[in-house]
Amino acid sequence: MATSAKRPKPSTCRMFDTPVIELFSRIHPASPFVFWVPVLALLCAWDLWQGMGVLTLLGLFGTGMLAWTLVEYLLHRYVFHYIGPVWWKRRMYFILHGVHHDYPQDFKRLVMPLGISIPLGVAFFLLVDLFAVRPVAVALFCGFAGGYLCYDGIHFATHHVKARTRVGKYLKRYHMVHHFTGLEGMWGVSSPLWDFVFRTETDQRKKAPAADRHADATS
Repeated sequence: MATSAKRPKPSTCRMFDTPVIELFSRIHPASPFVFWVPVLALLCAWDLWQGMGVLTLLGLFGTGMLAWTLVEYLLHRYVFHYIGPVWWKRRMYFILHGVHHDYPQDFKRLVMPLGISIPLGVAFFLLVDLFAVRPVAVALFCGFAGGYLCYDGIHFATHHVKARTRVGKYLKRYHMVHHFTGLEGMWGVSSPLWDFVFRTETDQRKKAPAADRHADATS
């Protein structure tokens, strides 16, 4: 008796009925770097021109990056994975993050569209600017945005790039545990720091075969 072959799962899906919105829901993963790297370089140069020392700039930049890792953890854990009891909350979850879990290899829905990251970046800068003098706010913002770019780059690499270093292999497997094992935890992507602080780092060994199978797909 003949059996039909199992159809492969599609690599992407349509999210919006409106063609223009659907078009702009996709973005090449290099786009954040093409836009933000020159902006951040100019802002850092402005800080140096204002007389800020290199070590001070590096210290504030690092502080901003650390702040990003905490925001990344909190957003991923409490916003991106929140599935509410009503239809529009479930729809919001799918748009924000659920589509990535359903289609993790869709590289055009891996990073945040510029139409969202730019307004959010401006909002964060204005918030920091309320509490710090302008050069300090600029340096902190550059570090925060630099942390975001590290997140985008590492997230892309965990899904699409062969890991060749011990750190790369660790982060790839760490993220695959989050994606493919059903364990609640491993919320950090660019860093596992806050998972250890808040004790949401799970025992990877319990789900090793499932995580390794997907980690090896691009290794």
